[in-house]
Amino acid sequence: MTRPTARVLALLEILQSGGTRTVTELAGRLGVDERTVRRYVGHLIDLDVPVRSVRGRYGGYRLAPGYRMPPLMLTDEEALAVLLGLVAGRRAGLVTTSVAAAESATAKVRRVLPEALGRRLDALLATAGFTVPARPVVTPETDVLLTIAEAARHRRPVAIAYTAWNGRRSERTVHPYGIVAHSGRWYVTGADSARGEVRTFRLDRIESTTTAPGSFEVPAGFDPEAHVLSRLAEVPYLHEVSFRIQMSADEVKARLPSGIAVVRELPGEEWVRVRLRAERLEWVPSALAWLNRPFVIEYPEALRDEVHALARRLAACADDGRAGPGESR
Repeated sequence: MTRPTARVLALLEILQSGGTRTVTELAGRLGVDERTVRRYVGHLIDLDVPVRSVRGRYGGYRLAPGYRMPPLMLTDEEALAVLLGLVAGRRAGLVTTSVAAAESATAKVRRVLPEALGRRLDALLATAGFTVPARPVVTPETDVLLTIAEAARHRRPVAIAYTAWNGRRSERTVHPYGIVAHSGRWYVTGADSARGEVRTFRLDRIESTTTAPGSFEVPAGFDPEAHVLSRLAEVPYLHEVSFRIQMSADEVKARLPSGIAVVRELPGEEWVRVRLRAERLEWVPSALAWLNRPFVIEYPEALRDEVHALARRLAACADDGRAGPGESR
């Protein structure tokens, strides 16, 4: 869509927000001169949009009372942003509505788009690939998510009914410091009245939530995302791994996926200790090779066997490369 047309739609969006807008204000927000603003207003009037001119010291333009713009008037970039947000968000577990609701919203957006733009976006969605979480997506109830989000924003406690991983049900009051979406799950982290400490809860395990009276303050410098990832990294898995490696903590964190490793600096040394969890050990030797620095395995002993096995496979592949095509070594 051409830039003038996009600005005409932007003008309509500004007027739709209500009130009378001066020509000077509109010119500044659209990045054009006042004469161009009047021309854009003429374009809207040609499209049967009831723009009214208000005279006087506080005059300008406004929409006629009761006017409602069409369901959607989007530029190409806006339409792309909406559709990709719906599709990618649903596949990544960020959209907390049902699949039917997400599909319905996508269909409604698609239906009101111009034919040419719709065909281009259809082609993109048909050919684009989206990575998905390694585990099934679990989404919380929309009302639970929105209630806790509002409480976190306004620093209000929430009373929740929670079911833990072992099936134990409890009721507690939480001071929600923040909400984090990670790997197909939604989490809330904050002070827990039952434990008197900062804890992390999965939103899909919260059956109900009610805003409670009172208020609270978030500790200075508290990072909800970092806190949730560090807690997830401490959840017990089948294998607990510990090794020391000769590199900085920042370098390790930049190369290992978030949420799987806890990195501790060793005072007075150029080495750090890394502890991580794994359901399978096969991928850990590859991670060590990717770090590409001297390391010492602390445990488990089975990891040494996996490292030796990977080294043998790599050496065998390197030696096989000496043979010509179709030849055996």
